[in-house]
Formats: sequence, structure tokens, C-alpha cells
Amino acid sequence: MKVHGLRWWVISLIVLVTIINYLDRNTLAIMWQSIVKDLNLIPANLSPEEYSQKSKELYSYIYMFFMVAYGISQMLSGKLYDKIGTRKGFVVSVAIWAVADACTSFAKGLGSLGFFRVLLGLGEAGPWPGATKSNAEWFPQKERAFAQGLFGAGASIGAILSPILIALLYVALGWKMTFIVVGAIGLTWLIPWLIINKKGPKDHPWITDEEKQYILEGQPESKMTNDRALSWKELLQNKKSYSIIVGRFFLDPIWWMFVAWLPIYLLDVYKFDIKSIGMTAWVPYVGAMIGSIAGGWYSGMMIKRGKTVNFARKSSLIIGGIIMLPSLVATAFVADAYIAVSLMALILCGFQFSIGNIQTLASDFYCGKTVGAMAGLGGAAATLGVMFTMFFVPYLTRGGNWLPFFLLGAILVPLSIVSVYIFGGKIESQDCSAPLK
Repeated sequence: MKVHGLRWWVISLIVLVTIINYLDRNTLAIMWQSIVKDLNLIPANLSPEEYSQKSKELYSYIYMFFMVAYGISQMLSGKLYDKIGTRKGFVVSVAIWAVADACTSFAKGLGSLGFFRVLLGLGEAGPWPGATKSNAEWFPQKERAFAQGLFGAGASIGAILSPILIALLYVALGWKMTFIVVGAIGLTWLIPWLIINKKGPKDHPWITDEEKQYILEGQPESKMTNDRALSWKELLQNKKSYSIIVGRFFLDPIWWMFVAWLPIYLLDVYKFDIKSIGMTAWVPYVGAMIGSIAGGWYSGMMIKRGKTVNFARKSSLIIGGIIMLPSLVATAFVADAYIAVSLMALILCGFQFSIGNIQTLASDFYCGKTVGAMAGLGGAAATLGVMFTMFFVPYLTRGGNWLPFFLLGAILVPLSIVSVYIFGGKIESQDCSAPLK
């Protein structure tokens, strides 16, 4: 049996599991106010302002536990995927996070809740270096940014669907059964993944000869004479690696500021309940989905038209920054919830337009078994940046004043873009037939 466009089936499954990833990830944020009450995590005799502040602080601590595990897993997952391959790597990641999310229904207090979120973080980080590596395997270079954009769109679609689906499941089943149902969805995904993704494009029995030739001839890796995986030390000795590491350290917190805090923001500022959050919090991610696809399409189109990889990647960053920066500043001063979430759609559109191209740099600069490791280092740096912002958000937003929150995001945008320019130098494909210089 031959399947035309097999690479699109593979990326479609990765998009699907990314959607599921965000369903699992957002369960806590969306149902937080109910979980806090049912587990008696906060004394009931506090004033409303004290209760709100304590709730934000506890949420921040648990999210930081998640991010510590997520950051460690980013580094380890990159190496793991390089060693065992993307097929087995995704199985390990999905199995860990799906079971962890389902087990959250058994949480009895802050300690067990934090423990299950740590397990969730260990599993959920894998698809990020895994998708970068898979796209490097299954796509020619000119299509990789678009494939990465589709992957990013999966995160956006998951973020769109999660408030709605989780709110509906919560109303019908309660928060405990919601965790179980969402976790079970991830385990179900493993079935088509193992059936379709049998081998890479060189050896897959279903791939057509035309698609195999198209993929392999467009890959710098096809000229590879030595597929030795570079060590973390070697990666850190290369200046270009820091365009990914530092660029993501500054830029990724913008995404997580909204993924982690948007439901809390709507509760804190506009007093939305879980149903209202479910009907509103999806709006910004429509912009994110558009930005993911548009950023990858634009970069690929520039390369197809004869522009350099350097021009395609850097101009994408600039366009994304132009969209993000004024939107962040404007959101800081609006007083209407619906205008605010509409502006957030522009913020996340610009973010995704840029971030897919930064993530693709790992396969621009490196080859084969090193791509996952570099993507993992970039993800770990991003996690460190997110942890810093997570720690400060409850204090920046004390008293319900979220102005510093948005201004912090506005500062991070130019820092990320400048980092890529300073450390990346001229962005061009690594010669995979020669040693790294």
C-alpha cells in the first residue's frame, strides 16, 4: 500500500497530539477556582482580596513545579528523541502525561496536586523537541517552517478548544472526571501514531518513490557523512546556539503568560466564572493559530521565491514583533474584557508568527541526531524564562492591577529579536557533509 502525501499524515498526527497536550495542560487553570474550594487549599475566612492574592500565589507555585519538570524534560527529551527516534519518543511522552493528568483526579491536597503536575510536565515537554526533529526528518528545508507552523497551530487549536471543552466537561462531570476523560484521550492517540508512523521517510513501506525523492533531495541531512550527535558542551560552545537559547528565553514567557494566567486574569479583573471563562478564553488563540500558519507559510514562501534563509527567518521575527509590541501596550490600558481578549489575539498571532521560525533554527544550524538536543536546550532556556515570569506575576498583579503584567511582555519582545540578530549572525543551513565549524 502506498499513501500519497505521507509526510502530511505524520504532521497531522503531531498537530492532533499537540491539541490534546493543551487540553491536558489547561485543565488546572480553567477549573482552578473549583479545585481550590473542593480541596480546601485556602482558608475560607480570608477577605476577598486576600483570598484572590493567596489563590494566585498557590497557582503560581504549582505552575512553577510544572515548569521545573517541563524544563528538565525539554533537555532530556531532546536527547531521548535523538537516541530512540521520534516514533518511540512520542509514545513515552504521551503515556507519561496522559496518565499524570488522569491521576490528578485523585489529588487530596497541595502536595499531591503538585506531584501530578510535575509528572505532567515531564511528559508534556517532549513533543516540542520531538516535533522539530520529526519535521527535519519528514520535510525538505523549504517546508520546515510551515510544518513547524502547523505544529504551533496545534497548540493554538488546543488552547481554543480547551476552555470550551473543559468547561462543558466540568459542568457535566465535575473536575475529577474531567481530568480522567482528558487523560484517556491522549492514550487513545497512541493507536494511530503507532500504525501510521512505522519508520522514517527513507524506509517507510507506505511512502511513494516521488515523495521520498522530494523529501530527501531537499534535506541538507541527505549529504551527511557522519551523523554523530553533538554533546551539550559542543552546542554551548557555538555562538549560533544562543540565538535559539536566549531568543526563546525572552520570547516564550509571552505565550505562557497567557496560557497560564488568562483564566486567572478574567477571574481577577472581570469576575468571570468557569462558564464565562470557557466562552471567552479561546478568542486569543484564534489569532495564535493564524499566526502559526502564516509565519511558517511566509518563511517558506520567501525561500521558494529565492530569498535566503537568513532573510526569511529574520523578517518573520520582525513582522511578529511589529504585531506583538503595540498590542501588548494597548492591552495594558483597556478596561473592557472583550476588547482585551481581541487585542490578545493579535499578541499571540505575532508571537506564533515569530516563534515557529526561532524553533526552526535548530534544524537550520544542525543536522540529524543533534537537532532534538538543540531544540531541547532551547526549550529548557524558554522554561527558565517562564519560571522567572511565573514567580513575579502574583506580585506584579497585586491588588488586581495587571498593567505591569502587559508591560513586562512588551519589554521581552525586542530583547528576543535583538538576541537572534546578535547571536545568530547570518542564518544559513549547516553543511551536513562537513564538520561543524
